[in-house]
Amino acid sequence: MPTVRSGLEVLVHERQGLLHGRRVALLAHQASIDSRYAHAAPLLSDLRRARLVRLLAPEHGLWGAAQDHARVGATRDPATGLPVWSLYGARRAPTRTMLGGVDVLVVDLQDVGARYYTFVWTMALTMRVCARAGVAVVVLDRPNPLGGAVVEGNVPDPAFASFVGLYPLPARHGLTIGELAAYLNERHALGCDLTVVSMKGWRRAMLWESTGLPWVAPSPNMPTPDTARVYPGGCLVEGTNLSEGRGTTRPFEWIGAPYLDGHRYADALNALGLPGVHFRPARFAPTFHKWAGRLCDGVQVHVTDRARFKPFLTGLALIAVARRQGRTRFAWRRPPYEFEKRRLPIDILCGTDTIRRAIERGAAVSTIEHSWQAGHGRWLRARAPYLAYR
Repeated sequence: MPTVRSGLEVLVHERQGLLHGRRVALLAHQASIDSRYAHAAPLLSDLRRARLVRLLAPEHGLWGAAQDHARVGATRDPATGLPVWSLYGARRAPTRTMLGGVDVLVVDLQDVGARYYTFVWTMALTMRVCARAGVAVVVLDRPNPLGGAVVEGNVPDPAFASFVGLYPLPARHGLTIGELAAYLNERHALGCDLTVVSMKGWRRAMLWESTGLPWVAPSPNMPTPDTARVYPGGCLVEGTNLSEGRGTTRPFEWIGAPYLDGHRYADALNALGLPGVHFRPARFAPTFHKWAGRLCDGVQVHVTDRARFKPFLTGLALIAVARRQGRTRFAWRRPPYEFEKRRLPIDILCGTDTIRRAIERGAAVSTIEHSWQAGHGRWLRARAPYLAYR
């Protein structure tokens, strides 16, 4: 039996009364399942005293078929026959029409614990619209695959807000999606009538493997918990012309480009002595995305100590060393990126341009890491009232 019961299971088995007599909309994706792999849509549809009337989907769609940045259109769910409104297409927030005839919107999204993962920002925009429309919101909590004890990365400058960070959070924020909903609702005045259905059995020190829950990829390039572990750093590579391993079997773990020497790259990275990680020379040919069909020299990121590993710092090191060794062939990715048309993608991913500028000056990654430590204390104090688990 799983150690942890998700908010979905707690709702269905213990707190159905929250939905009694109400018309329900569900914001979900393919990972919105219980411990027996049953999806939230039919589970809520089968509730006797509630009526599921509408489905909404974040980036990648309800069933996760769309790749990153692919706009998703409205469709119909073949399992329930209900219309599915996309919140990653022409609009990123629901309209009054989408919420027409809805009393309560249930959010059941598996997050991965990194600020740039767009599901939490879809949730935040939806909460704001629901507040204006008089629709209550119920968030079903799920584990943070990275645990809830460790925080890493700078706290962004609000001037760099984007769909990979609408509000300032460290890259690895250490909150569950339910805790984050409560934090955003109060601290950023979203104003919705919010209920969080807490998990049972989850503890902050737990990694995904300790929960006993099945893993379903919440997005096409998040196939395993190992991917989620490296993602807070691997996603930064999207802001460059390096391949982050999309189009391979190890996204965010294989990093490289045709202009690198994998052995030289690995040697330089290992010489930094970063905690909990080893870099192995690797060669790969992405089937799509950057450098599709081209042989890339690079590394595989091997996490050797989960407790000590710093994914955000590791991501910065991957970029800094590649920039130094790639010389004139390395480049920062240009906009547009995640609906941002002006700022560089690396700057909105970092939530500042100071980190990019430090890399361009040749600053050591240890120096860059030191620069964000002062903001950690403020963030930890700000999030403390919203921690729902020991």
